Amino acid sequence: MSKTWRPATQLVHGGTLRSQYSETSEAIYLTQGFVYDSAEAAEARFKGETEGYIYARYGSPTNDMFEKRMCAMEGAEEARATASGMAAVAAAILCQVKAGDHIVAARALFGSCRWVVETLAPKYGIECTLVDGRHLENWEKAIRPNTKVFFLESPTNPTLEVVDIAGVAKLANQVGAKVVVDNVFATPIFQKPLELGAHIVVYSATKHIDGQGRSLGGVILSDREWVTEHLQDYYRHTGPAMSPFTAWTLLKGLETLPLRVKQQTENAGKIADFLAEQKQVAKVIYPGRKDHPQADIVASQMKGGSTLVAIELKGGKEAAFALQNALDIVKISNNLGDAKSLITHPATTTHKNLTDEARAELGISPGTVRLSAGIEDTDDLIEDFAQALSKIKA
Repeated sequence: MSKTWRPATQLVHGGTLRSQYSETSEAIYLTQGFVYDSAEAAEARFKGETEGYIYARYGSPTNDMFEKRMCAMEGAEEARATASGMAAVAAAILCQVKAGDHIVAARALFGSCRWVVETLAPKYGIECTLVDGRHLENWEKAIRPNTKVFFLESPTNPTLEVVDIAGVAKLANQVGAKVVVDNVFATPIFQKPLELGAHIVVYSATKHIDGQGRSLGGVILSDREWVTEHLQDYYRHTGPAMSPFTAWTLLKGLETLPLRVKQQTENAGKIADFLAEQKQVAKVIYPGRKDHPQADIVASQMKGGSTLVAIELKGGKEAAFALQNALDIVKISNNLGDAKSLITHPATTTHKNLTDEARAELGISPGTVRLSAGIEDTDDLIEDFAQALSKIKA
């Protein structure tokens, strides 16, 4: 595989393995185990003296192709595919901490991510401090002698805040901590956390990587040393492995990822510009706009905007529900990154378990909706929002 290939080429050809039949599309190896030529060969394989597959929970040819293709795209040495995005998040964090350790996390996290660090980790004696991740001084003030992990997503879900990844990584390196970045909203097309200094990257492959509403999946990417020292045994013994069929589906998704993300981002930007001028809309937050609160950081670490738009309606929950119910093309769903445009009301869906105070801290008001732009015709989407907004009182 050529290291000079550009992203679109890597996502079609990277990591491809072909059987003796020289198939065009990657094969699906739906097997639990593997056969050895002899007892001695089995012993050598388990000892690590020879290369090869042992058990599908540890790895398989189809999963291997997906992991290698993601590594080529992300610039990582190793990857492990998981059954869901949350399996990836939990594994990436918990595999490297123990009782008495401390995690610093941005408070602006997807609800389940926040539950892992704020509720689950403390049950095992792991402390957690949530900070306003927009300001580096907050990360620095939260550091303790036992701080081992910094965790963040950027842009954030759902209000599209941006965290200075390079700045956080510099602080982490000073104390020997590892930075875990959930890069879902930026996609590997627009942001490379490892190049910015992060140590581990996680994705919900359910989102843009599949991008067509078919599969749950996740992936963890890092350097070989970290995977070997921290992740490998956790992955083998706790069993978050991805199904080979899912890996094959995601390989197909990667082939069209740049095309989909380009159209989704173009749609998101134009819709954001349209909505910003509408009298029913109080605020639009979009990383591709100059009025984004952290436009300078966006420009320094992202190569594009996002497929997501945060919209705050003046009429609160009533207006938010009315907008969703009046849309025709755009569907109501808590998923994102899909070829279909999707909209959700975070306060009553993805972030409903937070307190009113916690949602307010994150900028999630009763009138906030999150749009995930799809690949439909841009003008059709804008017309859909125009007709839906016309039914809402300003």
